Amino acid sequence: MLLNGARVQIYETEQDVATGLCNLVIDSAREAISRRGVFTIGLSGGSAAKSLCDQLSKVSTGITVDWTKWRVFMCDERHVSRQNPDCTFEVYDKHLFKTVKIPDNCVFPSNSIVTVEEAARLYIESMRSVFCDTDLPRFDLLVLGMGPDGHTCSLFPDHPLLNETSCWIASISDSPKPPSQRITMTFPVLNNARSAVFAACGQSKADIVQRILIDKEKPRLPAGMVRLHDGQLYWLLDMAAASKLQQV
Repeated sequence: MLLNGARVQIYETEQDVATGLCNLVIDSAREAISRRGVFTIGLSGGSAAKSLCDQLSKVSTGITVDWTKWRVFMCDERHVSRQNPDCTFEVYDKHLFKTVKIPDNCVFPSNSIVTVEEAARLYIESMRSVFCDTDLPRFDLLVLGMGPDGHTCSLFPDHPLLNETSCWIASISDSPKPPSQRITMTFPVLNNARSAVFAACGQSKADIVQRILIDKEKPRLPAGMVRLHDGQLYWLLDMAAASKLQQV
């Protein structure tokens, strides 16, 4: 169904959502590589990260996946060392990149040794190495998460970064959710993607999903501000997360 500009797909279980997300990633990769010779993707952390890694690792044994054509960025990253369990990149590196042997030059971690402001600047330079000759990156797919407060990436309700209009990657040092220092994609980049997907599971997400997809999140929530200018937005939900959409 189509709700508030997004294509909503409802699955029976959380496992079905993970499978649907994996299929969307693989289909997007095939199309992008066929059309442009490369697949650019942004990944997020949170509860869905490891299940996505597991699903992608499983399907890679049964189908041909040209990992050398992938260019993988983090949609946001905690400014912590790679050894810190809060590091999003390390989750993917351990459970996906090393498992499927994706080349090191295809994935882009942030630099945790420098200041968070410098880390953001350097991440922009990494993106410029892939998105050459463009004023704004256009990712093939962004896999986004949503917190219980409606935040996505490291863009939190009522934070000044919600109003950023030009910078590709911003630093944040006052995150209301620890750790306080992070770097994050901003809405100009998010909303320029060819496609983006939220995957939400569990009854705890039902209220916030309803606010975004039906009530149009008043007051506005960051996850609800993802409105692609010229692309397709997906929401993949299990029955519990979609339980308050029955009025549609």
